[in-house]
Amino acid sequence: MRLLIAAVLCCLPCVAFAQDMPLSDVLIDGQGWELVADGYKFTDGPAVDAEGNIYFTDVPGQLVLKIDHATKQLSTFSEGQGGTSGLMFGPDGRLYGSQYFNRRIVAFDAKGNVEVIADDLGANDLVVASNGNIYCTDTPGHQVWLVRPNGEKQVVAQDIAAPNGIILWPKEGTLVVSDSAGKNLIAYRVEEDGTLSYGAPVYACRVRHKDAPSKGDGMTVDSAGRLYVATDLGLQMFDSTARISGVFSKPSGDFVANVVFAGPKLDTLYVTSGGGIYRRLTQATGLRYGKVDDQ
Repeated sequence: MRLLIAAVLCCLPCVAFAQDMPLSDVLIDGQGWELVADGYKFTDGPAVDAEGNIYFTDVPGQLVLKIDHATKQLSTFSEGQGGTSGLMFGPDGRLYGSQYFNRRIVAFDAKGNVEVIADDLGANDLVVASNGNIYCTDTPGHQVWLVRPNGEKQVVAQDIAAPNGIILWPKEGTLVVSDSAGKNLIAYRVEEDGTLSYGAPVYACRVRHKDAPSKGDGMTVDSAGRLYVATDLGLQMFDSTARISGVFSKPSGDFVANVVFAGPKLDTLYVTSGGGIYRRLTQATGLRYGKVDDQ
């Protein structure tokens, strides 16, 4: 197991002086959580477009919505969308979604029209690679799917108790899956053919007590190599060597489900929590997906 973990850690983006990355390096004095939108049933799947605006879902309401980052203006992007729970923009500029109720992966054009990319698969959360490959978590199936641009699909990871959130490092050598029924985030090496190998429980989340699960959910990463994951305790932050740096307090009493950096400078953390969307300005900078050569 030690050799397995070492192999995966070698794939992580190491940053100098990672041990000197406490939560205070990210927080800004006087900046707390700001409520941006509320009144929904269960929000999830925040995604950022090229201008820094936010798209998110109301899963039971079967809505995909948009928030203008500058004005906080809220609009409905698409309706009746089969319990869409995960969203991410792809390298082609389209918004991709994982539809939990409909068991399919879809792509939205700029007008909200839908194209089915793959169906008949568990689809909780997803991440889109720069080559168009899509990875999605199948929570009931205890596995991770790879969906290629031509719609071909295959299982690339199995035997995960409750795979939930999923994220790629933008250089795309490492993929991380949160196991909401366990205490750890599992890191995999991404092979040249898109398959996964060397799965290891690299990130150890803080939990309420020794027998409690983390309830780990959505994730994002920043330019310093830190990883952020929504959990039962709040938003947990890890440094680039996979060590826990701290936990952001919850914006409300509700469960935090997902997180993304947004805004023109990608310096604002947005989280989905209960029926609302919250944000806070940080000293960190997120990473733009689909533009790997620019990183």
